Amino acid sequence: MYSGTNIDFKYKYRTISVEHLEELQEDINKLRREGKLSNNEVYRGYIDSKKFEIPENLPNAKSIIILAIFSKLALVNFHLDGKKQEVMIPPNYYDDGTTFEDFENLILKKIIKEPGYKIEFANKLHLKLLAVRSGLGKYGRNNICYVDEWGSMIYLYAYFTDYEFEEVHWTDLKMMDQCENCTICINNCLTKAIPRISDENFVINVGNCIPVYNEIQGIVPDSIPSDAHNALIGCMRCQKPCPANRSVINLTNKLEDITEEETNMILNGTKDEKLVTSIANKLKMFTPSNADRVLPVIKRNLGFLIK
Repeated sequence: MYSGTNIDFKYKYRTISVEHLEELQEDINKLRREGKLSNNEVYRGYIDSKKFEIPENLPNAKSIIILAIFSKLALVNFHLDGKKQEVMIPPNYYDDGTTFEDFENLILKKIIKEPGYKIEFANKLHLKLLAVRSGLGKYGRNNICYVDEWGSMIYLYAYFTDYEFEEVHWTDLKMMDQCENCTICINNCLTKAIPRISDENFVINVGNCIPVYNEIQGIVPDSIPSDAHNALIGCMRCQKPCPANRSVINLTNKLEDITEEETNMILNGTKDEKLVTSIANKLKMFTPSNADRVLPVIKRNLGFLIK
C-alpha cells in the first residue's frame, strides 16, 4: 500500500521495454486486418485513437510502467416517492480520491527511486492489452482485464520513463485459468456481447455491450433489453457474479444518499445550481462545470434503473 498526498491506495505494477511497442501495435493491427474490430462508431473512435509510440515530450523513453490501482464498487441510494433504491457505480466511473500527483509520487519515489529521471503520462496506449502483455493481468472471456487478488476491481494507468529497468516483462496474451470451464459471464450477459466460442484475441461483440451506449449521451438502442441495465453507468452483469471477483466484490464504497429532491431534479432534467453541486459532491462522477454533459447521461440511465 502506498500513502499518497491525501489517500492510501493499493497498487501493483509491471514494467516493459519500449522495444515492445511495435509488437503491441501489431496486436491491434492484426485484429484490424482480420476484421475482428467492431465497426461501432463509439468503439472505433476509442480504439483508433490508441497508438503505441514513444511520446514527443520524452523521445529518449526507455520503459513503460503500467499501474493497477485497486478500486471498490460504489453503492449509492436514490430516494424517490418515499422509497430508496440502491444503485451501483463500477470502478473507473467515480473519483475515489487518488490523483495524478499520487501516481507520479509513487513512481518516482517508490518504483524508480533514483533522482533525475522523467516520467510522461501515457494517454494513448491500450491499457488492457498493455497490462496483459506485461503479465500484470489476464483477460477474462468478457474482454476485461483481471489482476490477481483484485479481479476486475481495478483501474489502469501507464507512464513512459527515461529510466531503464533491469527487470522487464513480456508475456503471451492469456486468459484466466478459471475461465477455461466457466460460462458465468456469458450466461449473465443479457445482450449476448460475450461469444460462447472463445476468440484467441478475446474479442467480444462490442456493439451489444451496454457501456458503449450508456457512457455517453444519446439513445440506447431497443436491442438492449430493459432488464439488462444494472448500473448508473457502465455494466456489472458479467463482473459481479464472476468467481475471480468473489473476494473483492463485497468490499464496497458507500456514497452519500441522493435525496428525493435531488433525484427528482435529475429525472426531470431541471437544473438547480445548489442541487447540482450537492449531487456532484455525492456521486463523485462529475464537477458542476461539466454537469451539462454528464447529468443527461445520469438522467437517462437512472430512468432505466428506478422502477
